[in-house]
Amino acid sequence: MTLEITDLSFSYGDVTVLEGVDLTVASGEVVGLLGPNGSGKSTLLKSIHRIHEPDGGRIEIDGRDIEAFGPQELARAASYVPQHDDGAFPATVFETVLQGRRPHGGWSPSEADRAAVAEVLARLDLEQFATRRLGDLSGGQQQKVRFGRALVGDPSVMVLDEPTSALDLKHQLDVMELVSTHVRERDVAVVAALHDLNLASRYCDRIALLHDGEIHVVGPPEVLTPETVRTVYGVDVSVVHHGERRLIVPEAASKMDGTGEQARTQLETL
Repeated sequence: MTLEITDLSFSYGDVTVLEGVDLTVASGEVVGLLGPNGSGKSTLLKSIHRIHEPDGGRIEIDGRDIEAFGPQELARAASYVPQHDDGAFPATVFETVLQGRRPHGGWSPSEADRAAVAEVLARLDLEQFATRRLGDLSGGQQQKVRFGRALVGDPSVMVLDEPTSALDLKHQLDVMELVSTHVRERDVAVVAALHDLNLASRYCDRIALLHDGEIHVVGPPEVLTPETVRTVYGVDVSVVHHGERRLIVPEAASKMDGTGEQARTQLETL
């Protein structure tokens, strides 16, 4: 399936957050949505899942306006992984992931549902936490559980709002490797809001940079040039090469009491 966003606009009262946003995400690709805090990334992603109602524009999944989808149908077609949950009620890890199967059936899970949850927990290395309360886990572990809840429904479109925000370096790589593999094996369309430019450059097929509520540029990771990063983030960077990888290195970091080499070493692990 293809996710297509056309001329999308959204405002909070008199404050315009998104204006004239156009973005297409095809099956089998990961599009990284990048931009500074307050640029509208989360608002855009919530609009896809009808958490927010846009002021104008159109969002389509496989050529069909999402307004024509019923709630359950939309949940089957497109999963959404938020930055955090409200935690309205205590639930175990298994129960939380199982919620992702409800659009496919009802409130009584089948053996197939339980088997799907067990498989996802194994893929995310969360089996040992299956009976633990979600609130007892670390922030990073909770984020992996939320990702598992989206994954278990086997959607055609995945909307990820900072899926690696609370993860350490190893688990960031683990999750993004899993996303990349899942996209290619299941031909899924993924749009993911990310903060780490190097993580996005490594795992995203295309990058969409949001700036002042508009898409500043869309293209392969090579669009992350010193000029575009300076325009969007207001930060001077250098683009260096480590093997076949392009690394974005903030100039400011290289001037802080010899920490530049440490920053470069950390980036090279990505």
